[in-house]
Amino acid sequence: MPKTIMIPTPLRAYTAKKAAIVVEGRTVGEMLDELTRLHAPLKQHLFDDKGRLRSFVNVYVNDQDIRYLQKEKTEVTDNDVVSIIPSIAGGKDGAR
Repeated sequence: MPKTIMIPTPLRAYTAKKAAIVVEGRTVGEMLDELTRLHAPLKQHLFDDKGRLRSFVNVYVNDQDIRYLQKEKTEVTDNDVVSIIPSIAGGKDGAR
């Protein structure tokens, strides 16, 4: 059954500006494979040259980081919300 992946604003340029993409898959990995098949330019931003999810790309099922579950083998149900959240860095030391 189709499931939805939420796409963050910085990556929407690679998904025809869509905030959510409906894909098939029983696991997070299957969903990400389908997502990058449908939107090929997105693949280089999510995966490294060895096909591993980039360290600065966080994927959540509901409110849980998949790194603390079963990573890309994490199973998903029709009621789950899968979100891609890129790490954010920056700021200034000594904030007031």
